Formats: sequence, C-alpha cells, structure tokens
Amino acid sequence: MLKTAEFVSLGHPDKTADFISEYILDRALEQDPKVKYAVEVMVKGNTVVLGGEVCSNIELKNIEIYVKDAIRKIGYDEHYHQIWGENALDVTSLKIINLIGCQSCEILQGVENGGWGDQGVFAGYACQGEGLLPRELFLAKKLNNALYTKALKSDNLGLDIKTQITIDNKGKIKTAIVAIPMLKPQDLTSFIEKTLGACPAELIINGTGNYTCHSAIADCGITGRKLACDFYSTTCPVGGGSPWAKDASKADVSLNILARKLAVQHLKDNDEVFVYLSSCIGRSTLPSATLKCVKNDQVTWQNLEGDFSPRAVIKDLGLDKPVFADLCAKGITAI
Repeated sequence: MLKTAEFVSLGHPDKTADFISEYILDRALEQDPKVKYAVEVMVKGNTVVLGGEVCSNIELKNIEIYVKDAIRKIGYDEHYHQIWGENALDVTSLKIINLIGCQSCEILQGVENGGWGDQGVFAGYACQGEGLLPRELFLAKKLNNALYTKALKSDNLGLDIKTQITIDNKGKIKTAIVAIPMLKPQDLTSFIEKTLGACPAELIINGTGNYTCHSAIADCGITGRKLACDFYSTTCPVGGGSPWAKDASKADVSLNILARKLAVQHLKDNDEVFVYLSSCIGRSTLPSATLKCVKNDQVTWQNLEGDFSPRAVIKDLGLDKPVFADLCAKGITAI
C-alpha cells in the first residue's frame, strides 16, 4: 500500500494568511492576555483583507504595520521584491482592507462564564517514528522546511514551496514531488536526497516546467485551508476547524493542540494513539474525551479524565501568551 502526504511553506498564500492572523493575535495578546479574537485573512495580489471579530480594550491602530511586519518575517521583504519584482507579493505596495468588528455578546457571555467559545469535535494523533508522525508526513515536512530555509538565503529560489512524499509499505520513498519558484534552473537533486537521507525512486521538481510567478500574485490565500498539512495528513481525521486565526478560548485552537499533547503522552509502547475530544459552547466540561490505542493491530479504548476547562487547558498549554505566530510556523504537530 502506498501512502502520500503533502506540506507547504509559510510562503504559500494560505499559510501566509494564517501567519498574518496569528501575528496580529500575538500583538493583541501583548496588550491584553484575555483578548477574544477571531480574524480571518485573505491575501490576493498585493491586497490583504481582514475580517472577523475582536473583543478587548486593545489598540489596533497599528494593524497595517502588523500585517507588513508579518509578511516581512515570512521573507517577503523589500530585498525579496527587488529580486522577484511582479512575480511575488510586494510588501512595499500593500493594500489592507480592515473589516474587523466586535465579538457577538451572546458568544462573549458564555466565554466570560468559563465556557468554551465554540462547539465541535477534535482529534489528536501520535505514532512511533521520527517526529511521532506518519513517515510520509514527517519527510514532506522535513524537506519543505529545509527548502524554505535554503530559499530564505537564496537570490534564485522562491518561498512559495510545496512538497509531497509517497512511500511504500516498507517505508521507502517511491515518489518525491517539489514545487519551488526558480528564476533560473537549479539542480536540487543532491540537496533533496541528502535531506531525505535516501534517493527517491522518482523525483519530480516543478512538474509544470517553469515556476516563477508565485505567492498571492499567482494564487489566492485564505486562512484555514491547509488542514491536512497542519494536522496528520490522511492518517487521522481532522477534528474541528483550523487552529489558526483564533484566540485560545476557541476550542479549535486549544482542544486540537491538547489532543496532540495527550496522544503523545499516551503513546508509550503503543504503535499509534488517537485522541477524540468534543466541546459545547458556553460549557467548561467536555461531552466526551476518548483515547484509542493501537498495538500489534489490537485496539483498546478508554475515557480520559481531567480538568479540560478552558481556564485549565489554556494555562497548561501556555496559550495566554504571544506564542501563536511561532506555533503557526512550526505546526501543532511539533508539540
């Protein structure tokens, strides 16, 4: 049986959108650790659209500066624009449309009473192996991160990178696919093979040929669209929604991260661990918290006990601090 996983860099338009929202959230948390935040981002061309709700006494008058700083931190700075010109996102000519409003008073009421900010189901996963992740996903992520680091130092390679790895049932790499912008042809074969620690049976670099126009110039980026990359590829169901673009009172953030942490904690000598959590808006207790362990093809189930209230989870995970841009860059599976 063949298994395939994909990963994308922060330079991909969807992840750029995720990172912008998380960067703004960090700036808000610096002013108010109790801020309530849910801001979606769309990036197309050199226009950034912000839409959502914020509840706090914080100042957002510097939001344009925050957006530009986030884009620069990804690597789309003035130097990058000098190299790539109209082929990539240009921070120097950015237009920002701010459609942020106030959070619903009904939602706020439930959150202030110690309940979760939304309802949903959430899944966490861990398995034996590097990174405690499926091998195909670990390799796709490892290769992507290496290429992104290389591109940040290059005047020829671009930052909008996608990698995809297919392995066989023995864990050998059958196919490696890389999409990376290039101003002029560059042979990355040896770098890729060294990073992967193996020679793929088939290596495809920029399968459509030339790849120069990239980032939000070539594609529209929207928050929350890279869930398979952010979570566990096809190995585990995606629980709830995106962990990005929201503060920690939203279960999509905290319970997805908690589910991964619990899966890692219970892995021990199991082959795989799945964690399933659910929440109810305005309530602090969880309707369900279940652990599924797989060892030697034998499956066992048990209910999880503990204080899974927003207050306890946020404190345990340190999510009342400006850590979200870094989490977005590393991914929740780095936990």
